[in-house]
Amino acid sequence: MGLKLQQSRHHHHSVAVKVNEQMGTKRGGYTFIQANRAWLPKFLLLWIMVMAFASTWIYKNMDDDNKVRRQEVLSSMCDQRARMLQDQFSVSVNHVHALAILISTFHYYKNPSAIDQETFAEYTARTAFERPLLSGVAYAERVIHSDREKFERQNGWTIKTMQREPSPIRDEYAPVILSQETVSYIESLDMMSGEEDRENILRARATGKAVLTRPFRLLGSHHLGVVLTFPVYKSKLPPRPTVEERIEATAGYLGGAFDVESLVENLLGQLAGNQAFLVNVYDITNSSDHLIMYGHQNQDGDLALLHESDLDFGDPFRRHLMICRYHQKAPTSWTALTTAFLFFVICLLVGYILYGAAMHIVKVEDDFHEMQELKVRAEAADVAKSQFLATVSHEIRTPMNGILGMLALLLDTDLSSTQRDYAQTAQVCGKALIALINEVLDRAKIEAGKLELEAVPFDLRSILDDVLSLFSEKSRNKGVELAVFVSDKVPETVMGDPGRFRQIITNLVGNSVKFTERGHIFVKVHLAENTKPMVDAKAENCLNGGSDEGVVISGARQFKTLSGYEAADERNSWDSFKHIVADEESRYDASINMTVADETSQSVTLMVSVEDTGIGIPLIAQDRVFMPFMQADSSTSRNYGGTGIGLSITKCLVELMGGHITFISRPQVGSTFSFTAVFGRCKKASSRDTKKSNGEDLPSGFKGLKAIVVDAKPVRAAVTRYHLKRFGILVEVASSVKIAASAYGKNGSSCGSKIQPDIILVEKDSWLSGEDGGLSLQMLDWKQNGHVFKLPKMILLAMNITNVELEKAKAAGFADTTIMKPMRASMVGACLQQVLGIGKKRQPGKDMLNGSSVLRGLLYGKKILVVDDNIVNRRVAAGALKKFGAAVECADSGKAALKLLQLPHNFDACFMDIQMPEMDGFEATRQIRMMESQANEQINGGMEEGSAGKGEWHVPILAMTADVIHATYDECLKSGMDGYVSKPFEEENLYQAVAKFFKAKPISDS
Repeated sequence: MGLKLQQSRHHHHSVAVKVNEQMGTKRGGYTFIQANRAWLPKFLLLWIMVMAFASTWIYKNMDDDNKVRRQEVLSSMCDQRARMLQDQFSVSVNHVHALAILISTFHYYKNPSAIDQETFAEYTARTAFERPLLSGVAYAERVIHSDREKFERQNGWTIKTMQREPSPIRDEYAPVILSQETVSYIESLDMMSGEEDRENILRARATGKAVLTRPFRLLGSHHLGVVLTFPVYKSKLPPRPTVEERIEATAGYLGGAFDVESLVENLLGQLAGNQAFLVNVYDITNSSDHLIMYGHQNQDGDLALLHESDLDFGDPFRRHLMICRYHQKAPTSWTALTTAFLFFVICLLVGYILYGAAMHIVKVEDDFHEMQELKVRAEAADVAKSQFLATVSHEIRTPMNGILGMLALLLDTDLSSTQRDYAQTAQVCGKALIALINEVLDRAKIEAGKLELEAVPFDLRSILDDVLSLFSEKSRNKGVELAVFVSDKVPETVMGDPGRFRQIITNLVGNSVKFTERGHIFVKVHLAENTKPMVDAKAENCLNGGSDEGVVISGARQFKTLSGYEAADERNSWDSFKHIVADEESRYDASINMTVADETSQSVTLMVSVEDTGIGIPLIAQDRVFMPFMQADSSTSRNYGGTGIGLSITKCLVELMGGHITFISRPQVGSTFSFTAVFGRCKKASSRDTKKSNGEDLPSGFKGLKAIVVDAKPVRAAVTRYHLKRFGILVEVASSVKIAASAYGKNGSSCGSKIQPDIILVEKDSWLSGEDGGLSLQMLDWKQNGHVFKLPKMILLAMNITNVELEKAKAAGFADTTIMKPMRASMVGACLQQVLGIGKKRQPGKDMLNGSSVLRGLLYGKKILVVDDNIVNRRVAAGALKKFGAAVECADSGKAALKLLQLPHNFDACFMDIQMPEMDGFEATRQIRMMESQANEQINGGMEEGSAGKGEWHVPILAMTADVIHATYDECLKSGMDGYVSKPFEEENLYQAVAKFFKAKPISDS
């Protein structure tokens, strides 16, 4: 131990050196802001410049987006107008074409002609709505010069030119003979005399398609317009006519005048948004000289944006174009301007805030460096404290493990009942002391999130008895009644973490004992799902409880609780408790078998409550009860002691068990802490295997005995009945000795049974006070059916008893042995053995538990090496292994173990301590594995191909240590160990560790 402490001090010294180096490094280091504090104003100026550039960029992008959207709207509107103008023009062209076919059919194919001027004028007037874009239509007949005179005589007028003069001599003429009334003024005019019309006529008869003239001023309106010309044939054309054939078959020409200006004005007037756009229509047949058809060449407007839309009027020789632009220039983009300005302002503010924060950080860091040294020293102190705690906890646990180990070996010897009880109490106290040491370390584990729960079968009734034995002496000295009750519906064995369950109960009961000076502390366990609401308070029951209200005795009010004092939680009163007891009594028959409902369920939820009648918790402190290191007030730690972390750890453990914890507390009345926990169910076979020896091995010699419990307090009587039922004893309850004696008279029992009791257990308070008043038992009438039967054994139940009271009890007929409270299975069993004179001798080989027998079968005849630097630990480990039939050899260091495990050797397993001087268990294990690996390579290398393989060298090495911080399972596996066993050896943990390597063998009883 001295060497270990020296190593610990050396480690603390190295920590101090590292801390000094760390403080020196931090003292000389500066943050980026501190190192560049002179650049902060320059950074601010640079920030402003960059943000101004960013704001300009944002404005430009948003303005460009607006222009793009404006261009898109202009393009859409211009294309829409161009399509509508083109569509309407095409419709008019189609109607003119139909009219040309009509003239060809009814004027030339019919003889005589079916069309004259009057008919043509009327027809065109009626169908003018079909040609809304045309100002008028007219038909000009083709006349050659040789037929001119005949033509003029037939029509009665002379062919004139466009200037209304007689037409000069030409090869051919095209005078208008049929016209719409709107253009009747062109009748007799020669269309061949106009330059545009002549060119139009020649192209129309050569191509056979509709042709357009270039823009010119129309006669009559003087508006810009174009003339559409269709050829009219006097005979049918061949399928693919030539130009000459077309000219020869031409009879005349049908023309229509389009007033382009009026046409476009009407079209734009029909559309919304006309005022926002300027539209120009051009004839661009001559690419070098665009002819305007609509609009003005030098109109005002937004010349920056314009859009061109092509127009197709059906004449492939002519090309037309529509150009659109906005009437007004684009307005200022206030959204873009405002956004850019706000962005610049915000960035300016952010820059100023960052500058101010940086200057503040510089000031704060100047102060921070002054505090850095204190912080580093505080961290170093915390590290040193943790290392000291780990070292000291290990050094404290080491001798405690020796004590517990020796007590375990002592309990395997022949002891009297009193000696066994003393040894068991010492063992329980030792385990509780280790638990208290671990509690300090548990808080650190919980905060780090590294606390994990086991899942092993255990008997919670035995754990509750152990906890009561831990506080029995202190509760007796205070005169506080300490008791436990477990419902018969609670399974005998459950799967969970027994150590953490014990820790929870120990914390709660310990607090109750600490803060309770009178009354009682009552631990109650039952199924959470079986919690019943209160029923009729006056329901009949076998227990003599009287009324459900408080009873006034000698001027003091008595409550129906364990001790008669008022409790904080009324839900745990006798009104609720009696239904649990009554329900269990109805299920209890002569077979004494405790059945568990709903065994098919894989889990069971238990409700545990710890009730006390102590000082309670002040109302202002109840909100911080579960906070770590917090107590009710500053006087609590002075008067009662404690660290204030017990309830905090308890709450965390309960939540890890899948439950929750609550409490009800009333100042100067008491507190009741209740929590739920979820456990797994165990099979009956595994339940028997997991029962431990000694105190948990209840004697079976009392099964079938009959007993009467005399107690005026029904809750306390139910607790006594619970402990006796655990031994298989049939129990009845009576409120006084006289009632118990008269139950066997002629009138029968008030409880409805006529049995001869073997034992009568009388509560000292009920015997000395009330109607019995210290009555001598020999004076009572113990007759049944007129015959006096053998007087049963009378045992007194007492929490404290003086010599005078003990002598008085003996004189009254009570046995010499008094069962002292709190009642525990081991104490009750020992006392009953002394009183009844049975089960005094214990045969170690005969009453060994099934689990021990299996473990003996695993270890019997095995040669095991125990390596530990502590002689006490070696003796404890060797004794524990020898108890199960193993041959044990010990080594005091890792180097000694290496010598003993030099190959070949005959050891079946090795139990290796982890913390040892010179060479610890990890290093020793690594070297052992290295030797085995080299030997296995030589064996495998020397084997011939196809030969049968031999077993390789690998001795199972199990780690054992009292270090609960550093000795983790992962570290053991990394070094090559096969498992982990904590000190001292527990049969359950030892079985789980060795069962992986050994097979059980049948062991004779000899």
